[in-house]
Amino acid sequence: MTKIELAQPDLGGNELRYVQECIESGWISSHGRFIADFESAFAQFAGSRFAVATNNGTTALHLALVALGIGPGDEVLVPTVTFVATANAVTYCGATPVLVDVEPGTLNIDLADARSKVTDRTKCIIPVHLYGIPADVAGLRALCAETGILMVEDAAEAHGAMVDTVPVGSFGDAAVFSFFGNKIMTTGEGGIVTTDDPELAERLRLYRGQGMDSQRRYWFPVVGYNYRMTNIQAAIGLAQLERIGELIDARRVIDLRYREALRGIGDVFELSVVPNNVVAVPWLFNVFLRDGDAELRDRVSAAMLSDGVDTRPIFRPMHQLPPYLDHGQFPVADDWSQRGITLPLHTAMSGDDVDRVVATLVRSTRDQSARAQ
Repeated sequence: MTKIELAQPDLGGNELRYVQECIESGWISSHGRFIADFESAFAQFAGSRFAVATNNGTTALHLALVALGIGPGDEVLVPTVTFVATANAVTYCGATPVLVDVEPGTLNIDLADARSKVTDRTKCIIPVHLYGIPADVAGLRALCAETGILMVEDAAEAHGAMVDTVPVGSFGDAAVFSFFGNKIMTTGEGGIVTTDDPELAERLRLYRGQGMDSQRRYWFPVVGYNYRMTNIQAAIGLAQLERIGELIDARRVIDLRYREALRGIGDVFELSVVPNNVVAVPWLFNVFLRDGDAELRDRVSAAMLSDGVDTRPIFRPMHQLPPYLDHGQFPVADDWSQRGITLPLHTAMSGDDVDRVVATLVRSTRDQSARAQ
């Protein structure tokens, strides 16, 4: 039986033709028409004035923080449940990531806990729109207005998601998206920073290109980084953007099928919660064992893999990891993360594939729960 992968890219548009144009023209590095075209198209898609493309999502996060002046002695609020790159980018700046608990259901940053951790050294907050569900941007913007701190949205997993009718990536001082191969849209590896601030956009470009002045060739007023996106990556990205509505719609169909199939067994599983005022774009699909722990979760996942269904755990809370070990109180993160299983979700999946995943999940959970008794 064919294995159902957790994620896979959808490259069914003009990707090959555009990449071939790059190769035939010789523009394969960080110059070429596709870079500017992709940045312009993505800025429009994200509801921002400017977009600055990078070689991956982690460098995009670091670049945004550097351009905003985050440095040694500063503190940056980060949800404890997210991919580790969110905190790593803060650490690269010499600043301190201050971990914040998350909300039940969405696993997004908890506003009350964030507020309690603001100090006179807090310079920025990075809400993550986790798994494609937008965070409480209204509450976060109010917190930033009250305290004077900056906000960088981590929208790595939320391309096209909206709060009311406004796309994520347009609420903070800057926002960051990732285009890794398993994301909603991809450039293989790649990232982008969006902003409405022209001066910030100029600093982003300056630091992205080794710090070289755009008006004086080989004049370097700052220490910069080689964070540039290639023309080939941008070519793939532009082709992806041409079909982004189709890609998002396909994901929503799969998400809905999962929810309908699992609705009748709510005594066994909890599902992610999507607030009423947001339009999520499902990246992957999460289920939470109501009466489970990390040991049962891992046994269920192993059983599913033996039946040809790939899964993975929810992001491990960073306060449990050696670089960011924190013995503070993170009750929601500790509880929900140990019970969470991430299921496959990608556009190559059929309805029958979803049904097979659900049947395998239910059978594996039943069998492994019985063994634990």
